[in-house]
Amino acid sequence: MIRILDRMVAHSFLKVFLAFLLGAPALFVLGDVTQNLEDYLAQGLSWVQVGKAYVFALPQFIQWSFPIAALVGAVFTVQTMTQHREIVAAKAGGISFHRLVVPILAMGVFLTGVALGLEEVVPRTNRVSSEILQQRDSGREYRSNFVFQGEHGQNLSIKSLNVVTGTLSGIVMETVEPGEAGPRNHLLADVARFDPERGWTFSNGFYRVFLEGRDEVAFRFATLETLGFQERPEDLLETPRRPEEMTFREMGRLADIMFRSGGDPSELLVDRQKKLAIPVATLVIILFGAPLATSSKRGGTTYGIGVALLSVILYLLLFRITEAVGDTGGLTPVTAAWLPNLLFLGAGLLAMFKVRT
Repeated sequence: MIRILDRMVAHSFLKVFLAFLLGAPALFVLGDVTQNLEDYLAQGLSWVQVGKAYVFALPQFIQWSFPIAALVGAVFTVQTMTQHREIVAAKAGGISFHRLVVPILAMGVFLTGVALGLEEVVPRTNRVSSEILQQRDSGREYRSNFVFQGEHGQNLSIKSLNVVTGTLSGIVMETVEPGEAGPRNHLLADVARFDPERGWTFSNGFYRVFLEGRDEVAFRFATLETLGFQERPEDLLETPRRPEEMTFREMGRLADIMFRSGGDPSELLVDRQKKLAIPVATLVIILFGAPLATSSKRGGTTYGIGVALLSVILYLLLFRITEAVGDTGGLTPVTAAWLPNLLFLGAGLLAMFKVRT
């Protein structure tokens, strides 16, 4: 009996969840098209290129939809069972509400894992999408106090860039091999100059090479040419990859470079924590929404939609507030990203405790 009931609850939840998950990305695409399509076409992009870019952006839109789809699935499943007196029947058979929603919570745990797994896929597909829709500001010739990630594992923190003279100043560069725990080498230089034939020449600095066992060799240099860093000065005008285009580990490395070079990585660190907090919100918001849908008030579908929309609005509003405070340093990055989840988790546990079982 209980297994049949578990399958029924899980099936009802998944049916609503998947229906919303498949439909929600179209809303994100429609919103972006409405706002940016004219700019894309003005760049000379074809409809095929724009469509291809949106295909690669779909994993991001799907990941964003996970918490909302999970909330809608939980609210409508519980509300439907309440409206049809199925919860009352289950209680009469000795099955408490807490036991009844176990399949929904179990699916929430599973879907949270899927959302976290997408975090390894989304940055890569977003990079492809951004490359297709790339738009360079050709009028810029200078840039100051920025970080940059090279194509071959170089992470740079640069004080200033002058494209006209092809020079950098205040350079910190680390080269990191995929899978390694630490950097392979570390370069600190006052100035670097670009030559179209020879590449970059760094002047007046220190160079450290980390050997196996973390032993190192360090020396001071007057001039130094390095291999692998081939980007031209114009390429460095691009802003660093957006948070959506970097993995959790890549963002940590860039934040570390910014910190060591005197920059403020607060905004980057908040975005880094959001990469974990948003997928985990899939489970948290289920726990928050399910007990709210047990009301036997009239309204049916209208009531379910109202609960879901209000919960989403409250969560997004709180998330934006804590994010803004965290970006300015008013909250630690961990607190700024996770506080909405903690508050909704506490409210969900309290509501779950108050539900008559």
